[in-house]
Amino acid sequence: LQTTQHVLFERSEMKDRHLVRKKIREHIADKTKLPILIFPEGTCINNTSVMMFKKGSFEVGGTIHPVAIKYDPRFGDAFWDSTKHSMVTHIFNVMTSWAVVCNVWYLPPMVKEEEEDAVHFANRVKAVIAARGGMSVLPWDGGLKRKKVKESFKEEQQKKYCQIV
Repeated sequence: LQTTQHVLFERSEMKDRHLVRKKIREHIADKTKLPILIFPEGTCINNTSVMMFKKGSFEVGGTIHPVAIKYDPRFGDAFWDSTKHSMVTHIFNVMTSWAVVCNVWYLPPMVKEEEEDAVHFANRVKAVIAARGGMSVLPWDGGLKRKKVKESFKEEQQKKYCQIV
């Protein structure tokens, strides 16, 4: 990673977030550099949904070139469910699978609209990616895989459900 132009940071450190934003802006401004590849979900899930995008990569400006990636599990599943399998088991399963197949769709470039904030822009890009990949859009982030759900979020979802019923 150190021999390439990766931007490494610790998400929990606020000063790292500001430094990353600055580095990305500088990278975008230098037209001699290649585009940056960012995975705005911050994690992978089970290939059925697109989770909340982190807004940081949508705050820096520039053109977003969305890419939808969806694995085809028929020959081997690339998704690692860490609650069911150890990393060693997962690596063994991937390495001994018939093939790891994924569909990749390069979508039209998108730019932030004048009246749009970073969150709305991120959600618009997310919706385009999810639609092309045939996946559902989720309003929460990947942290739910490892953390307990906040009571306020549960209550909000319960209220929405009651309104439907």
